[in-house]
Amino acid sequence: MTKTTLKIPAEKINDLTSKEAGRSKEKYTFGRELKPHQRWMLILAGSICVGLGTLGIVLPLLPTTPFLLLAAYCYAKSSKRFYTWLITNRYFGEYLRNYREKKGVPLRIKIYTLALLWLTISFSAFYVVSLIWIRIALFVIATGVTVHVLSIKTLHKSKTGKSSSE
Repeated sequence: MTKTTLKIPAEKINDLTSKEAGRSKEKYTFGRELKPHQRWMLILAGSICVGLGTLGIVLPLLPTTPFLLLAAYCYAKSSKRFYTWLITNRYFGEYLRNYREKKGVPLRIKIYTLALLWLTISFSAFYVVSLIWIRIALFVIATGVTVHVLSIKTLHKSKTGKSSSE
């Protein structure tokens, strides 16, 4: 079984002309032609994932990264325009490229994520939920998310403004 990966360098995305896109169509469709209804279903699924990923920014139990990565996959298979929009988006683009290329996550994003996670989990556990087993489950989930976030490389900005990882 072969692994399918996106191999479009960030700097090449904006340079693709329609002629180049025609020659390198497999980069967007992974070598498979889609029927129009399949294409629109993937665009719809990608758009729903972008919406859920956006909600995940402020709702700690809803994961942002998996939804955005799934949206990138759906868009890459179905629409060059939507894929380019997502990867070059001023809010998600750099984050997705860094995560996809395993460069890491900026320290300020890690701190923000963990602070918001523990603040909302603690509030929910102590003021919203009355069942002890749900409280325990919330703290187990928060601990798991914390371990995952801390296991991701930390991306540091160098003095030249370029990103580097540990």
